[in-house]
Amino acid sequence: EIGMGLTGFGVFFLFFGMILFFDKALLAVGNVLFVAGLSFVIGLERTFRFFFQKHKMKATGFFLGGVLIVLIGWPLVGMILEIYGFFLLFRGFFPVVVGFIRRVPVLGYLLNLPGISSVSLVLHATTAA
Repeated sequence: EIGMGLTGFGVFFLFFGMILFFDKALLAVGNVLFVAGLSFVIGLERTFRFFFQKHKMKATGFFLGGVLIVLIGWPLVGMILEIYGFFLLFRGFFPVVVGFIRRVPVLGYLLNLPGISSVSLVLHATTAA
């Protein structure tokens, strides 16, 4: 419960920091809360094993490097690196998330609209490969 709260607040602060033109303080707090919340949700050992698997080292480098760059004070560059690293780290989960969202009444309708449907199919094809 605490981990989900920390992760939720982390995502909120990251989103709010991006809305407010990449505010350094909000993004830094969001990053710390997100990583701490993830550690609370799945445990420290499993978090370490997830991030430091041999085939995920590039993605982990981009993600944690982006966090470090945001903490240093370059929020735009750091967030670009973080987003790329996040995509590489969690690309295996995207088809599951898209499949779940397709079953939600209003969101499923939106995902099946012509332009969005083709994007979600491309996303599914690139992550499944």
